[in-house]
This record gives sequence, C-alpha cells and structure tokens, in this order.
Amino acid sequence: MRFPGATADRDGADYVLTGAPLDATTTFQPGTRFGPDRVRKFAATYDDYDRRTDSFFSDLRVHDAGDVPAWDALDEYLDHLTAELRAAVIDDAVPLMLGGEHTVTWAGVRAAAPDVLVTLDAHLDLRDAYDGNPLNHACVVRRCLDGHDSDGADDDHTAGDDTGEYPTVDEVVILGARTGSPEEWERADAPDVTVVAPADVTDWAREFDDGFGDRDAYLSIDIDGADPGFAPGTGTMEPFGLSPREMREAVRAVAPHCVGVDAVEVNDRDDGQAAALAGKLLREAVYSHAAADAN
Repeated sequence: MRFPGATADRDGADYVLTGAPLDATTTFQPGTRFGPDRVRKFAATYDDYDRRTDSFFSDLRVHDAGDVPAWDALDEYLDHLTAELRAAVIDDAVPLMLGGEHTVTWAGVRAAAPDVLVTLDAHLDLRDAYDGNPLNHACVVRRCLDGHDSDGADDDHTAGDDTGEYPTVDEVVILGARTGSPEEWERADAPDVTVVAPADVTDWAREFDDGFGDRDAYLSIDIDGADPGFAPGTGTMEPFGLSPREMREAVRAVAPHCVGVDAVEVNDRDDGQAAALAGKLLREAVYSHAAADAN
C-alpha cells in the first residue's frame, strides 16, 4: 500500500516516506505495528489539492519507500532504520516516517541530525529507562537529548561517526505534554527543554515566526498529543489534550524549518480517527515545508 499522492520515483524525490512498524515496547494497548498502513489507508480519501498553499500533493515529489520491517533487537533495528532514513538525507530529500512506536523517532533524529527536536506529545518521554529498558518508547526524547550506546551508557552529544555513535539534539520543545514522572519533570526543568502546556500551544505556534534562527528542526507528531476523544487509536491515551486544529497550527508553524518529520503511535484500536488525523497532519507538514521551500 502506497501513501496517497506519493508519485515520485526514488531518484527524483524531494520527500521520502518510510514506514517503521515497530511495536516492541508499547505499553497498555499495543498495535503500532499496524500504524503505517493504517495511516496510508485512511489518508486515501483526502483531496490532492490544498487551497491554502495552492498546491497538489501529487506534485510535491513524495516517494513512498514502503516499510522497514521490525524485529525484536531494538539496537540493531534502529541502526538499520537510521541507515535507510539517512540514505534519503544523502540524496537531499526530506525523510518522512510513519510509526510504529515513538522509539523510531530516535532513528529519524540520528539520520537527519537536527539541532532541535519539536514533538507533539501527551507525555514528556524523558525517562532514562522504563522497566529497565532505555529504548522504551517512554524514553525517546531523553535518548534524542542525551544519547545511548549499546552498553547502556549515555553518549555525550557526540557527532556521528563510524564507531556507532550518533548525533543528539541541542534542544527539545515538547508541545502539549500533560503528564510525566517526577524525574522527567526534573529533567524538563533543564535549559535544553521547553514544555508547552496544551492550553498554550496555539499561542506558541502563532508567535513562532522566526523559527530557530539558523538551526534545523525535526518534527515528531505523537498522535497521543491529541485528546483521546479525537484520536482514541493509540496505546497510552491521556485526556485534556490538543484538538486537531491546535495540532495543525503547530505543524504549519514548525514544518517549514524541518529536516525530517514523523507521525507515530497510531494503532488499530479505533475506527480510523487516529490514523486519519496522523495522515492529515503529515500532509500538512509536507504542504507547509514545500511552500516555504518554494519562496
């Protein structure tokens, strides 16, 4: 199944979409292995034309490279996924990714090497480990900030090289977070983390006009950032979240400054609401990025 409107061949693509159906550490309700194709399915009804940007999605040179099948060895899978995404970056294309659990975002960050990670999420995801696993989806933002190696020790913001070390981000902005452990909130108090409460996300997006200066960003859309009334098909629902319009405004603001985008944590536990929203937000990111790139 191909993402609707993805028409470009691999060599001529400006955007390369990859599915990452990882479902190894999901908590409460699993099913993210079905996320990539579920998003593709429920995006099929969307019109090709976007009036706001006066553009057709099918003209934006998006290539759907299919899925990178997951396996249980998380370190190995993330290494392989990173290499697949990095190939798009080397070809001057923007990597797009459909999850899969949120852990896959660390592969996207490793591949695109942004300065800043912006994530729409109900959770801080700043745990150093969850159930003893530093690669649990509840730890992904911490990994993007502080790194990790196969021995379990944190890397110290080391640039990528041939030794298996990978770049980390200098700053994280978490939009819509409303829950976390005491240790996560303590980590969030550090200068390299900004947490924007759900009630403040719209104002943040409207004031976000200059981007991050000369720094690149990576945007991760965890669908549980939405209130579960809008997107119940996710593993760890958290009430009092964002509306689809609030998420859209944030995506439109951040996407023009991005070197990579993903949409994650969609599962098969609803009638398609979460997948439909994820697909729409991913398209909004592409429309916004392409429009800015053309100006």
